[in-house]
Amino acid sequence: MAKRKRRRTRRVSSPPPSPPVEAGLISPRRPVPGGIGRPEYATDGEPSRRAAQAVRTPDEIERMRVAGRLAAEVLNEVCAAVEVGITTDELDRIGHEASITRNCYPSPLNYRGFPKSLCTSVNEVICHGIPDSRRLADGDIINVDVTVYHNGVHGDTSCTVLVGHVDEESRRLVQVTRAAMHAGIDAVKPGGRVHDIGRAIEAEVDRHGGRFGIVREFIGHGIGDQFHTSLQIPHYFDPRAGTVFEQGMTFTIEPMITVGPADMWMWDDDWTALTVTGQRTAQFEHTMVVTDAGVDLLTLPSDGEPAEERFAVTEVDATA
Repeated sequence: MAKRKRRRTRRVSSPPPSPPVEAGLISPRRPVPGGIGRPEYATDGEPSRRAAQAVRTPDEIERMRVAGRLAAEVLNEVCAAVEVGITTDELDRIGHEASITRNCYPSPLNYRGFPKSLCTSVNEVICHGIPDSRRLADGDIINVDVTVYHNGVHGDTSCTVLVGHVDEESRRLVQVTRAAMHAGIDAVKPGGRVHDIGRAIEAEVDRHGGRFGIVREFIGHGIGDQFHTSLQIPHYFDPRAGTVFEQGMTFTIEPMITVGPADMWMWDDDWTALTVTGQRTAQFEHTMVVTDAGVDLLTLPSDGEPAEERFAVTEVDATA
């Protein structure tokens, strides 16, 4: 993931609605049956350094449709289990078993040493939260980020879910974040450029008068037979992101939006990223392929709605 240094000043509308998230106990790594195909880093934690093409073959795209569908089904299953009192480790167990049942390897497991099978980022945790013994409380929000590896390719998707009775500002944040993701998706057209995505997301977020910020340190990425490729997708306008869209490109769009400034800091686990202000943050993500008309979303379940629709926030006035 690329580091981005430029900052904008954002105003904070109110104090954080909950006390700081504290780390819990992390349970042992869950095993994966021997018959399930594994990515190259599954044993030693080191992803491949080989170059990867941005444009996928028709065969790769069809395999990615399957992997994306399976990831979407796992995400739906985990999000459906979110409730007051459940631990994020239990959500990891559900996601791990749902992946194994579908003959998938949970892609985060041992990626650069990550100890769990999915990421659970609660309240002010921006991304890469490690599932642990912490129980979800009434009023929390949580991003569940699922990636699976199936038949040689990855599918990556995430959704932010409300836990119990959530304050209006947090609900508004989640709604704006989902709208920002879709603004970025709608900006993808053959012949356009990667910075069109960031321009559209920035415009969607900025129309709320400086209430929300865009995290710059973590961005979307190319994906295929590798979890992350060199293709980078900033969620803000960067004129240097001038790569031209080509039919067959596969990548994620996954904006992380904050209440107020988007400045971040890290826990000493070298994974958990949090807002400096303690204000909340939300994220949504799909994997997609560029087509002759725009994009196809690859992370859609075969039956029913994707998590970002199924668990969408009841409408609030995002401009209030």
